[in-house]
Amino acid sequence: MVQSQTGADGLGSIPALLERNVAQFGTSPAYREKEFGIWQSWSWADTAKEIEALALGLINLGVNEGDFIAVIGRNRPYLYWSMVAAQSVGAIPVPLYHDANAEEMAYVLGHCGARFVIVADQEQVDKVIEVQDQLHQFEHLIYLDARGLRKYDHSHLHEFSHVQNQGRAAYDEFIEDLKSRQAKLTHDSTCVMLYTSGTTGKPKGVVLSNRNVIETARSSSEFDGLRQNDEILAYLPMAWVGDFIFSIGQAYWTGFCVNCPESTETMMTDLREIGPTYYFAPPRVFETQLTSVMIRMEDAGKLKKRMFDYYMAHARKVGPDILDANKVSAWDRWKYFLGDLFVYGPLKNTLGLSRVRVGYTAGEAIGPEIFDFYRSLGINLKQLYGQTEATVFITAHPDGQVRSDTVGVPSPGVEIRIADNGEVFYRSPGVFVEYYKNPESTADTKDSEGWVATGDAGFIEDGSGHLRIIDRAKDVGKMESGAMFAPKYVENKLKFYPDILEAVLFGNGKDRCVAFINIDLTAIGNWAERNNIAYASYQELAGHPRVLDTIQEHVEVVNRSVAEDPMLSGCQVHRFVILHKELDADDGEMTRTRKVRRRIVEEKFADIIGALYDGSPKVSTVTEVTYEDGRKGSISATLELRDAAVVPVTQKVAAE
Repeated sequence: MVQSQTGADGLGSIPALLERNVAQFGTSPAYREKEFGIWQSWSWADTAKEIEALALGLINLGVNEGDFIAVIGRNRPYLYWSMVAAQSVGAIPVPLYHDANAEEMAYVLGHCGARFVIVADQEQVDKVIEVQDQLHQFEHLIYLDARGLRKYDHSHLHEFSHVQNQGRAAYDEFIEDLKSRQAKLTHDSTCVMLYTSGTTGKPKGVVLSNRNVIETARSSSEFDGLRQNDEILAYLPMAWVGDFIFSIGQAYWTGFCVNCPESTETMMTDLREIGPTYYFAPPRVFETQLTSVMIRMEDAGKLKKRMFDYYMAHARKVGPDILDANKVSAWDRWKYFLGDLFVYGPLKNTLGLSRVRVGYTAGEAIGPEIFDFYRSLGINLKQLYGQTEATVFITAHPDGQVRSDTVGVPSPGVEIRIADNGEVFYRSPGVFVEYYKNPESTADTKDSEGWVATGDAGFIEDGSGHLRIIDRAKDVGKMESGAMFAPKYVENKLKFYPDILEAVLFGNGKDRCVAFINIDLTAIGNWAERNNIAYASYQELAGHPRVLDTIQEHVEVVNRSVAEDPMLSGCQVHRFVILHKELDADDGEMTRTRKVRRRIVEEKFADIIGALYDGSPKVSTVTEVTYEDGRKGSISATLELRDAAVVPVTQKVAAE
């Protein structure tokens, strides 16, 4: 009976896993962080001492079992320790997005009723202080970096190291209480509460138990053969379930090392220095890396460019087969070896991916061209499909069965079924406990038998058992002709081009599709510099005739590709516009995880959509924007609307 409560071998909580790790590999590195250009390291034994001191300090401050402790900041060992220390004292950690504005933070802090908040620096302190009048349960704020905070009122403001020191001083007084609280933790205790990104409505607090996190970490680690000597780079938002399962769940289950970069700006340099063996990135990161590669090759000499194009063409032909140990001729292997020597190897080293043994992408669909590019280099990149409510894993690609058009097979312990309307349902040990203070949404999402509605439309292939996701169920519709409308399929093809940062397709219920395009300022700006084209702003560059011509070429190539799919050929882009501003989370147009809020975009830019459909050659518009300091303003622009050539479907059928 006890084993079912606490888990196999008594490992029913993250603090219990920490204790095991200290006993089994206490001197091995658990965390590294780069600060002031130097990597610092903490072993598992060091980590346990840091967490214990903080946990005792939290008890000293008055943290009760069941309290919520918010954690806000970029990826730092101290903040990961904060979440485990919170669990150790029977409290519930609630990580928040560090780039969220004060009002967004106020909602989450107020909704969960956090009495304690642990933050990284002055910026986060200021945000919490700005909204503290709205937070009736808030009592204490703990900060990590003291810079700029000397003259603040410290009656409820505490330095992280001071809390630890007070905990060490009170060791004899509180250690038995701490041990008692840890002993109460079971598989059914709450491990963490994570807030959804909220593509529609307010974010919901997803309650995950120790069972959810530990069982998912165990099965997924075994699935990919993760080892204690693996290395990961923790750079994704700590509030995102993916970072939590990789940097805490799997890290504590396997005992591998979590490496924290110095800053967002140094992330790529730090990635190269660490050379992770286990790597996860959302599609946007892979797209950005590919854009930087293509920009560099445009600047390269003719010989280098010809060599790159020649060997990359060969890599696309045989690279994935070599990676999957399929049959490839000796001559092709020799050419690939030369390509690895001159192109693929140096390129992987530049990207920091030379040592990757297992790589994943998820969060949204990745363009097949982008996915195939990385696998052709010999990087074992796979796709997984998951949700916060599933503790990440629903499906994943097994080694040797990796495909760009599917998201793999059900992860260990996961059952999947497809409803009559095409919506994907699952149940597993990772299924969340509830939405906090929201029984109605819990009941709408999870039925009495534990089946969870994903909100995504898809189907399971006969024979292979692989799941194919078409799009968000709410976004899939029908054209006026009755043809299927699935915007993400086309958007991902457009985003393969380094020039295109974001694309949003419209057409549900219409006779044709139109699209918004955001250009990639880095890629287009580099092109402008090479061609001696002066520009003063994103808006000016977005409206340049040559930029419009280039994007039109991309759209028309994508149309020809889309026309080849009989199910989705009606989704070709008839007209498009390059928006005068980037879609931005601060303006409510995207979530903090960079997912487009389609309904908001559709409402906000209704005048532009109307002009695209009524055939207008231009449209004048005024858009409200939010500046970095939180002030509101507006920008006005006159945008050129372009027609794009489409492939008549009837013509294509006749040709076949």
